[in-house]
Amino acid sequence: MAAGALVVADGALVTPPAPPARLLSVDALRGLTVAAMVLVNNPGTWSAMYAPLRHAAWHEWTPTDMVFPFFLFVVGVSIALALDPALERGAGGLPLRVLRRAAVIFALGLLLHALPFFALADLRIAGVLQRIAVCYLLAALLVLATGGARGWPAQAVAVVVLLVGYWLLMTRVAAPGHAAGDLSPEGNLSSLPASATTLMGVLAGHWLRAGHGSDRPAARIAGGLAVGGVVAAALGWLWGLSFPVNKALWTSSYALLMAGLAAVALAACHWAIEARGRRGWAAPFAVLGVHALTLFFLSSVVAKLLFIVRVGAGGPRLQSWLFAHLFAPWASAVNASLAYALAYVLLWWALMWALDRSGLRLRV
Repeated sequence: MAAGALVVADGALVTPPAPPARLLSVDALRGLTVAAMVLVNNPGTWSAMYAPLRHAAWHEWTPTDMVFPFFLFVVGVSIALALDPALERGAGGLPLRVLRRAAVIFALGLLLHALPFFALADLRIAGVLQRIAVCYLLAALLVLATGGARGWPAQAVAVVVLLVGYWLLMTRVAAPGHAAGDLSPEGNLSSLPASATTLMGVLAGHWLRAGHGSDRPAARIAGGLAVGGVVAAALGWLWGLSFPVNKALWTSSYALLMAGLAAVALAACHWAIEARGRRGWAAPFAVLGVHALTLFFLSSVVAKLLFIVRVGAGGPRLQSWLFAHLFAPWASAVNASLAYALAYVLLWWALMWALDRSGLRLRV
């Protein structure tokens, strides 16, 4: 139905609410994040990389460790922006839609690991898309169960329960064969607070949408996000003094710190784009953000193929050949490796731009 069309309700002609417009600031941050994902996952050579483009060895964090939680945070923002208006319209079948979408994303993650040989014995259940699917499912179902934006107190309580509960679990309960509080690679449990990261994005999404449904200036919306982000990041950093910031464990301190930094990044994007009207720089990133799942899946498949296909019988892998012939001859090892990664990102930006121009959007 077109926006503004008249329908009959209780014997009277009324205009139904228009579907919410996309927020360029959210698409731009999602695009920046998925571009960073592709960048850090596809160096020219893993043996020569700038330190910020590597994950931390264990405790502490690098800029690369910000990428995945930022994406999950934006997933949460998108959940609120999509489900809040659907709940207000009384749309039906929302739980089934959420379950179907989560199942498709999870299946794509399994497919990505299975390609190209489909060796089921080596299939990994865990993975990036699988975690996105689980976090999306848990957060979206909680939003539906609590009534959308009006249920934000219950959603905030869920964040606290997840973060504190995981902290108690990790520091008070011993894994088999290890002492309680063992945060070594061998003594860790799981990473439940990833869903808390997503839920904190949901809370930010409620704030964004409420602001745009009122007379609140965009600068004030961005300011509220920034203040909340700074507080969360500070609390996460302080918590990290006793419960270390660690991506592999997704410790509660890490979840809180990263969600706070993501909120600050979203506030900056919202202020620049929605408040100041500086939209030109954001458009290229928004193209990536609109097609984020397509970009991540296809770029990962192609990267995998580049490592499998060989140049000639028994020759080098195609990826190694491309790096050695097109990048390594004219730059130092670390700069050539970075140049390869940047070129790979630009290639996929061009493909997503062409896809966007065609009007085709692959949705799940």
